[in-house]
Amino acid sequence: MALTGEKLIRRETGFTLVELVTTIILIAILSVVVLPRMLTNSSYSAFTLRDEFISELRKAQLLAMNNQGRCYRVAVDSQGYQLQRFGDLTCTTTTSPTESKRHFEGGARLSLISSASNSFNIDFSGNSHGVTNLACSGACINVVADATLTINVESQGYIHGR
Repeated sequence: MALTGEKLIRRETGFTLVELVTTIILIAILSVVVLPRMLTNSSYSAFTLRDEFISELRKAQLLAMNNQGRCYRVAVDSQGYQLQRFGDLTCTTTTSPTESKRHFEGGARLSLISSASNSFNIDFSGNSHGVTNLACSGACINVVADATLTINVESQGYIHGR
């Protein structure tokens, strides 16, 4: 306290109402946005896996269409998937993988809708004009993670999510 003339001036320190309300609002936003993401069982979104796998399929498709004498395969098993290149059109001449294997996270997996198999190959031959070896048209692959989504492979070769 300071004494100036006849008046006694008091200085009190503390938080203003605006500061308290701002802090409460920030804590509320963090609890709504951040905590649910940290506490979920699956850290791997089905949407992310679907988009990544569609990109990998389209990449194999484009490589096969641009390299007429080769076959490209996306090999899927219970641990992940991998792009492979073969020296012939029938995908029988073994060669080394084109890329490293991408592993599934958080219990995510891919499965064929027709057989419910978690291990399968999707081949794109250089002379197939972008059409796969899958005997399906429409919903072909289930993507299972925090949700279940499908990947459609049309008879003309168009690959898209649904």
